[in-house]
Amino acid sequence: MNNKRALFFFKDYFKDFYREQPWKVQKKILWTLALVETLEQIPEIYFKHLEGTDGLYEIRISVGGNIFRIFCFFDKNNLVVIGNGFQKKTQKTPLEQLERASKIKKEYYEQQESDKS
Repeated sequence: MNNKRALFFFKDYFKDFYREQPWKVQKKILWTLALVETLEQIPEIYFKHLEGTDGLYEIRISVGGNIFRIFCFFDKNNLVVIGNGFQKKTQKTPLEQLERASKIKKEYYEQQESDKS
């Protein structure tokens, strides 16, 4: 399979969320991440830019009526940096989750800068 994008899991934000999920949800998460890696154009049902944010995207997963979101952003063209995930329980994305994703993005870029020096 020819990957269109590379995934980078920043720190343990995603891993901690992933480990808490039941096997069935983990399996769907992995399937969806494979779509993000391999499809030229990812359907919006699985991957969507978040309006009003500074380049945040959400990977969208639905399993048996439960909805999960994983925040991510791009770095260096085709590198998708995976941040935090959560189970969505309301129509609107909780503000605290968006703020956490923004902080993770900021932390990532600060670490990139300090690694250069």
